[in-house]
Amino acid sequence: MLAVIDYGAGNLQSVTKALSHIGCESLVTGERGQLLQADGAILPGVGSFADAMACLEQSGMKEAVLDYVKTGKPLLGICLGLQLLFEESEESPGVKGLGLLRGKIVKIPSDGGLKVPHIGWNSLDICKREGLFAGINGSPYVYFVHSYYLQAQDREVVSSQTEYGVKIDASVQAGNLFATQFHPEKSGAVGLKMLQNFAAVVQKDAARRAGEE
Repeated sequence: MLAVIDYGAGNLQSVTKALSHIGCESLVTGERGQLLQADGAILPGVGSFADAMACLEQSGMKEAVLDYVKTGKPLLGICLGLQLLFEESEESPGVKGLGLLRGKIVKIPSDGGLKVPHIGWNSLDICKREGLFAGINGSPYVYFVHSYYLQAQDREVVSSQTEYGVKIDASVQAGNLFATQFHPEKSGAVGLKMLQNFAAVVQKDAARRAGEE
């Protein structure tokens, strides 16, 4: 079972619809117990960094997410959900993120004539053809909606990049943490393949845990 985390600042419907399309059972939940019992979890996010962190705090899901990550079970952050995994963002000075990964969330420069926010399809330069990108060849196009982007401090966690005036770290994979700045649930067949890959990671992890019991 995949838990889609409901903390008041995520686009839940498009994610659950995509999961249903690939035949993956999911549960939208804002309850700590249900999250911790899940085999895998997705942290979506829309809006501002500060608002999302406030929603996580007020809903009680911030500590629940941190405790879930400690279990070692797979977590997928999407869009703002990626940014929240890091320490802070230029969008909301003084507001602390979850701090699970190290790096800077900075604003896309608009002085190059490019429109900000960045909305649309961009190709990926995949660094790790495993995990989310297993079986995905070439430079697939995926759908972005964002004004801020990641500059990861640990380059080893970056699994893909794209360019939009600047080089953008578009996704990360680190242990049980997976995250994309783009929206796999809105990225057509290739995005659905990424969600299938995540579901496969979750299934493999759950089977390993069951074997150890």
